[in-house]
Amino acid sequence: MIIRTGTRAVRSASCLLCQWRSFSVSYRRLAANKTPTPPPSSSSPLKSSTTPAAKSAAKNDGRLHPDPLGRPIGMNHPPLAGENTGVDTRTIKQRRDDFVDYDKHLARREELKTKMSRPYFRDWRNMQFHKGKTFLSPPRLFKADLSLFFPNLHGRTLASADPADTTPLLEGRASVVAVFSSRWAENQVASFTSKEASPALHAALGGSQGLAQLVQVNVEEDPLKAWLIRLFMGSLRKRVGKENWDKYFIVRKGLTDEIRESIGVLNTKVGYTYLVDHHCRIRWAGSGIAEPGEREGLAKGVQRVLDEMAKEAVGQNFVRRPVAKVDAAGSGGVKGTEGKSV
Repeated sequence: MIIRTGTRAVRSASCLLCQWRSFSVSYRRLAANKTPTPPPSSSSPLKSSTTPAAKSAAKNDGRLHPDPLGRPIGMNHPPLAGENTGVDTRTIKQRRDDFVDYDKHLARREELKTKMSRPYFRDWRNMQFHKGKTFLSPPRLFKADLSLFFPNLHGRTLASADPADTTPLLEGRASVVAVFSSRWAENQVASFTSKEASPALHAALGGSQGLAQLVQVNVEEDPLKAWLIRLFMGSLRKRVGKENWDKYFIVRKGLTDEIRESIGVLNTKVGYTYLVDHHCRIRWAGSGIAEPGEREGLAKGVQRVLDEMAKEAVGQNFVRRPVAKVDAAGSGGVKGTEGKSV
């Protein structure tokens, strides 16, 4: 293909479509002649993906293998009730000032560019790799002083139509928080939290005397699907159980892209499970369908958080208050939280 501009002729590369056809045909021939190398067998799925043999196997068989979480995930600041409601509370004057602010226009432009560059079916395509599993759970809990915070989510519960926040429910208790947005994702988190899949977890929850709980967060931003959930609210209450109505949240707004990336929700079609301690810090996280080692790690993590609460003498009533710490520069700022039982 030759493109002529003026008196000069510039010879370009072959057509992209032709390149794609030649690559796809040659790739199929190479794949037919090449025998894939099976991944090495290992007793622990958490160790197999980090070894050099596993990495080379991933390159040989052409599949993506999720890695364990290597650092804490979450928000940098402690959550507060009333945050992330998704409701614009600005006055008319504030909206006018923001409208004529050029810096905010540039920030909004970058946000829209990011959304437009994201493929619509990206999350569905990623489901072909390990059924959407984004990462493996850490082999042990994150350290308390290094852990980040679980954000406040705002929605309605099955117990009442009035809006509620997750932060007052999570404070002072060890909470297993399941976040999902579809029936497929709900089945994935059930592999972590159901009685049939993890009896050790429910044994720890039942023997905690109310200090440990299971919280489910159903995120549904589509108005039509949210209306269907409200239509079948009665059957949902029967399936969940009356004792868990106040622990089942239906969230429609407020879960921004920034929050999703901070807590590791990289695929909206996948379910995510978190272990949140009494200070609302994420101490453990899992995604997709649970592996046997991950179920055991979650159950042991709940018991460890309960032991930490016993050392701190955390009771049923818990008040969390910010603690101002002075950094190296000498300026004060809220760097963490401190709780007390009453």
